[in-house]
Amino acid sequence: MAKTESNTNTNTNSTDLNSGYCSETKIYHSLRASVPLPPIHQPLSVAEYTFSLLRHSSINAEKTSFLVNSATGQSLTFSQFIQQTQSLAQSLEKIYSLSKNDVALILAPTSLHVPVLLLSLFSIGVTISPANPISSKSELTHQLQLSKPVIAFATSKTVQKLPSLPRGSVLIDSPEFLSLLTHTSGNYFRPVDVNQSDSAAILYSSGTTGRVKAVLLTHGNLIGAVGGYCQTVADSNQGAPKPDPGWLFTLPLFHAYGLLMMLRSCTMGITLVLMERFEFETMLGAIESYRVTYMPVSPPLIVGMVKSELTKKYDLSSLQVLGSGGAPLGKDIIVKFKEKFPHIEIVQGYGLTESTAGASRMMGPDEAARHGSVGRLSEYIEAKIVDPVTGEPLPPSHRGELWIRGPTIMKGYIGDEKATAETLDSEGWLKTGDLCYFDSEGFLYIVDRLKELIKYKAYQVPPAELEHVLQAHSEIADAAVVPYPDEDAGEIPMAFVVRKPGSNITEAQVIDFVAKLVAPYKKVRRVAFVNSIPKSAAGKILRRELVNLAVSGGLAKL
Repeated sequence: MAKTESNTNTNTNSTDLNSGYCSETKIYHSLRASVPLPPIHQPLSVAEYTFSLLRHSSINAEKTSFLVNSATGQSLTFSQFIQQTQSLAQSLEKIYSLSKNDVALILAPTSLHVPVLLLSLFSIGVTISPANPISSKSELTHQLQLSKPVIAFATSKTVQKLPSLPRGSVLIDSPEFLSLLTHTSGNYFRPVDVNQSDSAAILYSSGTTGRVKAVLLTHGNLIGAVGGYCQTVADSNQGAPKPDPGWLFTLPLFHAYGLLMMLRSCTMGITLVLMERFEFETMLGAIESYRVTYMPVSPPLIVGMVKSELTKKYDLSSLQVLGSGGAPLGKDIIVKFKEKFPHIEIVQGYGLTESTAGASRMMGPDEAARHGSVGRLSEYIEAKIVDPVTGEPLPPSHRGELWIRGPTIMKGYIGDEKATAETLDSEGWLKTGDLCYFDSEGFLYIVDRLKELIKYKAYQVPPAELEHVLQAHSEIADAAVVPYPDEDAGEIPMAFVVRKPGSNITEAQVIDFVAKLVAPYKKVRRVAFVNSIPKSAAGKILRRELVNLAVSGGLAKL
């Protein structure tokens, strides 16, 4: 199991204050200012913690909207949100007999009700298990076997996918559920005594390299991820929107990045404009209508903004910052984005579901100018760069597997002790599986997934590098690169390419374009044209699906 305390503040005289690297321990330390977290032994739920930080913000809770439906304009003020959360928590305890350590599945698209439901369940110690509402029955069956929920919260459209559960299924789009948001017995709601080491959430990893795993996060994990960020932003006033901000939320709340950003916006008193269903032009209209200043996004959305002509139809002048996470974003795309939108900063971050999302991030325009980096280590996080062959920790500018440790690292994988033991060591280090390096100033760079490196003869070819090259082509809307079996080379890079509308670019032209920009061993040697690239909700390319299609002769289906 991972340790819940971080040793980030154990810097010695051997620590380089520019890079954060300690030559004695060979550990990289966070360069962010240390901010206090509640003592780990103090009973505290992430809901209580979130509301305690909100009470210390300068907003008028009675008048300031927290949640806004972008399509209808319907909204909840912070006061209404807190009242509904407490009312629902009370009802769930009384009517459904939900109690500490029960697991609740949530299978619903983003709406005003979902954040209320999440905070209500947190406050009574129920472990949330949000799943993608478009999941198939077979995918859900696997997830249910792992998380073992006693109750489900669904909609009239998603409930049909679910089996019978011990406490049944509650429809959050029903009049009965709405009545729970405003019905209280008149008694003051007392939050359940929740320990920070108690389970808070079971989130599902994206499954890019295999079947999804159930990641168990604690209240302490979420508190660490929320508290460090919010207090640092408040102290520095960098990397965040200016006063009176509004965030537009295109992220799914069933994903770690979406859940975390929702909690962070609540603690800081920031208005969150929600999209129940993502549509690119609708998003542009919402930015204009609600004068949105900030959006947490995944890289495909940024690529879309660079290449779409629709952006010219809307006033996007309010937008100041895009926070990009979930997958690497190429330097060429960032440069083109800045040429098109010079007033908008892109701040990248890095994290895993297993690290409660944010393990590193950029803050402010100076750091944002480090194109290609995912920023510096977050508060409380320490790291190693480990040689995949020898296991030796490496200094700056050397590539190796990134290991991270801190209070936000997961408790483990549910129902998979083997995977937990392979991912977490006895000292609390999480082995990320990502090939990375730090530069001399502590900026982290992601090269690729170790398991996804293409083995061409004696060389290792990072697919992400080739994808960034391909995405820079004016006639390519999107691209993915996977290994294709080859008798002589072992594996060769194969590109799946989505042409821009009206383009007739050929396989030979794609191969030639890449060949001019990379070393000979990295050249793309096969190309397939497809209508879209399969991706997870976080924007990660589902390479396994493409590999299966390539080797099974299923390309005709695309």
